[in-house]
Amino acid sequence: MLIHIFNNLKIGFILYIFCFKTLSFSQGFEINLWSNVPGAIKDIDYKEQFTYFNNGEINGVSKVSQPTITVFLADSTISNGTGLVICPGGAYSHLSINKEGFSVAKWLNSIGISAFVLKYRLPSDAIMIDKSIGPLQDAQQAMKLVRLHSKKWHLNPNKIGIMGFSAGGHLAATLSTRYAEKLLPTLDSISAKPNFSILIYPVISMKDEMTHINSRKNLLGTDITEKYLNKYSNEIQVNGNTPKTFLVHASDDNSVPVQNSLTYYRALNKNKVPVEMHIYQKGGHGFGMGSEENNNFWPIACENWLAFNKYILKRAN
Repeated sequence: MLIHIFNNLKIGFILYIFCFKTLSFSQGFEINLWSNVPGAIKDIDYKEQFTYFNNGEINGVSKVSQPTITVFLADSTISNGTGLVICPGGAYSHLSINKEGFSVAKWLNSIGISAFVLKYRLPSDAIMIDKSIGPLQDAQQAMKLVRLHSKKWHLNPNKIGIMGFSAGGHLAATLSTRYAEKLLPTLDSISAKPNFSILIYPVISMKDEMTHINSRKNLLGTDITEKYLNKYSNEIQVNGNTPKTFLVHASDDNSVPVQNSLTYYRALNKNKVPVEMHIYQKGGHGFGMGSEENNNFWPIACENWLAFNKYILKRAN
């Protein structure tokens, strides 16, 4: 393991120690987000847990206490300097880090986008003073970290987006609407605002009529005031500064109702934020890169959107 120490490089960052390790299952390298995790409660019995495929490749992870990003850098010959932080889903109880992380990163690399799979802390009173802000702190830090190293990683700091699936879509939308909230222990000049967001079957709202109950319970608990509920309902937090967005959902999603994407689309459109949405007739929930004849095409639609907005060099064929 190589340990690299990065100083504050023209900005007010505190000293960070990042652990790099090559990951044979992903062909990327992993970096710790923090040298000291903010708001942490030490619990020596709280151990990270992985699930694996039969071939030994990682499938999912839970009980994350040390958040990281796994870095997949695109080939410079096809890159347009765009980067995407990916937030896997899992109801804020686990992370589907392969299907909604590593596999997505490899696709993004193939179209010239560098990808950063975020292994964010999952809300837990056992390891967090305030479990509701832990994932958002990690998302803010990931965006800042990618921008901090944008020159080294051949990225345009004005082309860094956020992508999320399911509960990870809620986190991505929360960052897109609350990027300026001061939740980090350092003050610096690097923005945590995504330049764009891609939300795939996202949890958007915490409201009873459309939320994913387990995601809400895991993030916010059960005793929730109306004010707190509204704060984490991202359709209410949208304004004219919310980044442009690409949305994907299936009409027959029985876990996270399609109304989540519809209400976010309406809020973005009302605030004149550029937005494109693709709703598929069939697909259910958790289809990743596609599982049905119709929703298999969402990556192509996304490539076209990325090309239209000049985040990749050319449209998909």
